Amino acid sequence: MEERSRAEMFFTEADKERLRAAVLDVESRTIGEVVVMVVDASDDYPEAEIIGGIFLSILVSLILTFLFFHASIFWFVPISLVLFFPSKLLLRSLPDLKKPFLGADRKEEAVRTRAFVAFYEHGLDKTSQNTGVLFFLSLFERKVYILADQGIYSKIGQETLDRYARIVAEGVKKSRACNALCQAIQDTGQLLSTHFPTIAGDTNELPDAVIIEQVKK
Repeated sequence: MEERSRAEMFFTEADKERLRAAVLDVESRTIGEVVVMVVDASDDYPEAEIIGGIFLSILVSLILTFLFFHASIFWFVPISLVLFFPSKLLLRSLPDLKKPFLGADRKEEAVRTRAFVAFYEHGLDKTSQNTGVLFFLSLFERKVYILADQGIYSKIGQETLDRYARIVAEGVKKSRACNALCQAIQDTGQLLSTHFPTIAGDTNELPDAVIIEQVKK
């Protein structure tokens, strides 16, 4: 049986149905097109695997040479080299071990870039009224981005969307992600209904179900 990813297990089926209902409710009152997306991580951070692999191999080599080889440099170097690749593979299989080797700016940039890529991959830039809105959750980094198309930005600034994103991120940290996200969707919908009410002939252009994706390697 194939192991389910963190993103696949993050929301229960009941949570996903609540989120879908929230999206449908917003889209019934506005011409906005809302998409919710959850990913395991926004990058696989290969540099963290290398740096972490070097650190772990050196640390274990130091311990082994002190315990068994009288701190001999002649044993330390080859043991470090031998242990590097297993250490690197360990970090790849246990991604949370990468976190100490990643700076906040690196994670921020990775999530921002992945959110923009997702926006275009899933066609939020192609709605008829330029009113696509993406709620993007990246679990490894515990970060949330809300992006909108140019039609939305004519009335609602990114700073407002960022405020909602911070509320959702706080909900993720407190294990109440579904409630926080549903509320953010409804709050965004309230703004959209004011500036972008539904019009005759409006159709549902994008999927309403939560989109789940693993990091692309």
